[in-house]
Amino acid sequence: MSVLPVPPSALHPLLAAALARKGYDSLTPVQSAVADPALAHRDLLVSSKTGSGKTVAYGLGIAPALLGDTLPPSGKPLALVIAPTRELALQVQRELRWLYEDAGAIITSCVGGMDSRAERKHLERGVHIVVGTPGRLVDHLTRGALDLGALAAIVLDEADEMLDLGFREDLETLLAATPAGRRTLLFSATLPKGIVALATRFQRDAARIEVASDVSGHADIEHRAAMVRPHAVEHGVVNLLRQSDSPATLVFCNTREAVRHLHATLTERGFAAVTLSGELGQNERNQALQALRDGRARVCIATDVAARGIDLPHLGLVIHADLPHDSEVLQHRSGRTGRAGRKGISVMLVPPAKRRKAERLFAEGGIQPRWVALPGADEIRQLDRERMLMDESPFQELSEFDWEMASAFLSRRSPKEIAAALARVHRQRLPEPEEIDPLPVEEPRMTGKGKPGPAPAGPMGGRWFELSIGRANKAEPKGILKMLVRRGNLERHLIGAIRIHDRTTEVEISADAAEKFERRMAKGRPDEVSVRALAEPTPRQKRKPPPPRPRAPEPARAAPPRGKPHRKGKRQG
Repeated sequence: MSVLPVPPSALHPLLAAALARKGYDSLTPVQSAVADPALAHRDLLVSSKTGSGKTVAYGLGIAPALLGDTLPPSGKPLALVIAPTRELALQVQRELRWLYEDAGAIITSCVGGMDSRAERKHLERGVHIVVGTPGRLVDHLTRGALDLGALAAIVLDEADEMLDLGFREDLETLLAATPAGRRTLLFSATLPKGIVALATRFQRDAARIEVASDVSGHADIEHRAAMVRPHAVEHGVVNLLRQSDSPATLVFCNTREAVRHLHATLTERGFAAVTLSGELGQNERNQALQALRDGRARVCIATDVAARGIDLPHLGLVIHADLPHDSEVLQHRSGRTGRAGRKGISVMLVPPAKRRKAERLFAEGGIQPRWVALPGADEIRQLDRERMLMDESPFQELSEFDWEMASAFLSRRSPKEIAAALARVHRQRLPEPEEIDPLPVEEPRMTGKGKPGPAPAGPMGGRWFELSIGRANKAEPKGILKMLVRRGNLERHLIGAIRIHDRTTEVEISADAAEKFERRMAKGRPDEVSVRALAEPTPRQKRKPPPPRPRAPEPARAAPPRGKPHRKGKRQG
């Protein structure tokens, strides 16, 4: 269906006031579609990506079933929201609380790992909206603590994920216990056969909403990809963390063992890191998330399932230490950052053997990443120097005691010694960057169908240069790159493709740095590698197939004997 913009002023006044306090001057496409007054009493089947604002969307969608002129007294729940994980359910509860604050709605959660007795007491006292996970909700239902007889609306959030986690039977139990006249809002990132079957069974004439511009929820995410040698993935994570100034970073691994190993590596190097995986209890998970929220930890290493639904307000960087299994997982991972108008960065570490898979994941997700070189140790140290010189925090709010100590230091040490000591103290607080063997940056070219094609001439539209060294001189990309950084005084991200031929090598240099590079390389000694500018790189030649091997002459065949052929035995009829 087409999406018409619905201004917040057209919503219920109590909800419009809450949105205004949060700074909403317009709604996202999925919010406008779900809040459309023409759909106020219809069931909805909504295909919506992570980060598109769907929690507020269904909060607005259930409003006609809950709010009249006033909200009725609390009692049996009027709305039920089902989510696949504890973290997502608790996040939904927080979002609905501020949205329905002026309406005076009582909202409670029922999730695994929490005190079920406290949840039963809340249900007994009366609520308007219940948010929970399938297993705990079914438990309360079978024990008689949860009465869905007055339910006016039910929401299934991330329904595809709930089916993948094996909650089909629980969902059917909960839906079967609701009144026939209730509204059903089903939200799913994808619409596989299982979701369509569930909608067909439990929804009535549902309006299907597929908001093509839902991808705008990821407009604030910058996607990057970096080639890395398989044994250097952890070193790549270390250097990306050191390069970034994000208050919080989420690093994804595919297994619990990988999470534990990377966590040990990072903590050993001095990073304040926590983990999220299925082996943690709820109390441990809550402590890890709280450490990230209050700044005691800045890095979280997690598996995909464990990170479902977590919302960290200052998460500026997502690192894929392991490639995601499919494009949907890539979207969910990356969607943890770049939320609520804030910018975010998502970086995928790609071993050479998995490059084609990475290109396919990006293509299927409609993502065009920027291929970059991993930052090296020298680049990070230079960045440290720049940040330290720009950091004003050590010089703010100096007390009288601080000035007294400054005078005492100056009476015993030179200003240069004191400044050097300050630099050393600053440097010792930072984990040491890792030396990384760089891999050349060479971006894929996307075909008209959005599929990765042959690599282009270069990643940055830069200028090409020819070096007087090649395979005959045992040249290799690692050595060429180091030479360019050292002699050319270049940062690694300014160096593009490297093509090594028999006696020459062609390299691409960013247009911004090409002139400076050419001048610097011209100052080399006669015995050093010489450099000359190229109008364009040498076209790549297709490998000629090897010449066909000569066939051995066939042995001469013996002449057939004359007369009738000799038969062994009698012919069977």
